[in-house]
Parts: sequence; C-alpha cells; structure tokens
Amino acid sequence: MKIISWNVNGIRAVVKKGFADIEKQLGADILCVQETKAQDDQVQEAVFGIEKHLASNSAVKKGYSGTATFSAYEPISTQKGIGVEEHDQEGRVLTTEYKDFFLVNVYVVNSSAGLKRLNYRTKWDQDFLAYLKKLEESKPVIAVGDFNVCHQPIDIARPEANYNKTPGYTQQEIDGMINFLENGFVDTFRTLHPGEVKYSWWSYRGGAREKNIGWRLDYVLVSESIFPKVKSSFILNEVEGSDHCPVGIEIDF
Repeated sequence: MKIISWNVNGIRAVVKKGFADIEKQLGADILCVQETKAQDDQVQEAVFGIEKHLASNSAVKKGYSGTATFSAYEPISTQKGIGVEEHDQEGRVLTTEYKDFFLVNVYVVNSSAGLKRLNYRTKWDQDFLAYLKKLEESKPVIAVGDFNVCHQPIDIARPEANYNKTPGYTQQEIDGMINFLENGFVDTFRTLHPGEVKYSWWSYRGGAREKNIGWRLDYVLVSESIFPKVKSSFILNEVEGSDHCPVGIEIDF
C-alpha cells in the first residue's frame, strides 16, 4: 500500500497546475492533501473526475487551511477534528479508519510571523498527541501531513539563522515533535534515511527551491507496532505544483 501526503497550498490552484495527472502519476492508494483553502463543496467540485473516495474537512474561515483524503478504499469511518472545539474550527485534522489502521491527515498550526501563535501551537501539539494515543488504543495509527516543524538541524538548510527566531524551528516546536517520537511514534523518513539531507518545503522567494534552501516540514509518523511493515519512506522533490512536495511510505498490510 502506498500512502502519500502533500500540502498543495490551495486545491483549486493545484488543479490548474495538473493535479489530476499528478495524482495518477503518484500512484497512491491513499493521498492526503493539506491546505486545501476551500470549503468541502468547493473541494468536491475542484477534483471532480478523480475516481477515489473523497473525504474533506474545511475551516470555518473561507479560503483557509483545510484537509482532504483521497482513498482507493472506502473508509470504515471518517472523523473531522480531534473533538476539542477550540482546535476544530480550522479543518486541520481528518481521520479515516481502515481495517488495520487509522490514517490521520494533519495540517499542524503554524506559529505565525513574530511567533504570535507559538503558545497556542504548543497546546495544539499536546492535544493532538493525546488524540493519536486515544486512537491507538483501538488500532495502529499512521499520521501524515505538514507538521510545520524541522525536528533536527539536518532537516533545515540554515539551522543557525532560524533557531528560535522563525516559525517551524523553535525549541518549543522541536519539543513537540520529540514528544510524538518519545510517545510511540516513528518518523519513518529519518529512521530509514538517518543521514540523508532532503527537504519538503521551499520559500517562493529568492530561488530557494532551485538552490535547495529548504525545510523538511512534512512527515509520515507511524505507531511503533507497525513500523516493521514499512518498506520505504520517501520525499518526492521532483513533483511541482506547490511550495511543498509530496512525501510518503510504502507499507505492507
């Protein structure tokens, strides 16, 4: 089974850049996208013709945030949000349940310019981890998406310049990722590629992508119990259409 995650930075924008063809080329059994920036009906309309089961979770605020999951398999159940009202207004979490696992599609809160949402982000991370652990009581969890953090210096092109100054590379956010990894989740890419420098996001400014001045913000985390089933974990730098590129795993079920 191939599971891929991609922050598309606007589903309607990426559709104009050939999303339908890219979706076919990716060959994913399940494709999770983040930052749809559209209401549920607009997502449905934008991707009309893609023959997969579609679930989506849009923000209350129009044109903002949002997640969607395309699956070759009909989910047993679908849940929007994590059951915490203060967090569930922005369409950031979409859970689909399958026979052997829960798949959680997530667009984690960005701490914003000036780090003005950093404290909220820290609370969000804690509540999201609690949600994942609750799911794990029933069956293993695969959590994919834009986690908006570089976990280690290897994950960011310019660590010294950004540490504790830039959203996505503060110690509070790093600690949030450490909490996931210390509470039973495996960062599949870094575990299988411990020394590989590869990024999943580049600024649109200054030719950052061409110069590969990037950040690894997108992850596939899996419950430790199913990590032995993961056959590969990858970052698809060559796929364009967004400021992020797709990431994913192949896993045996």
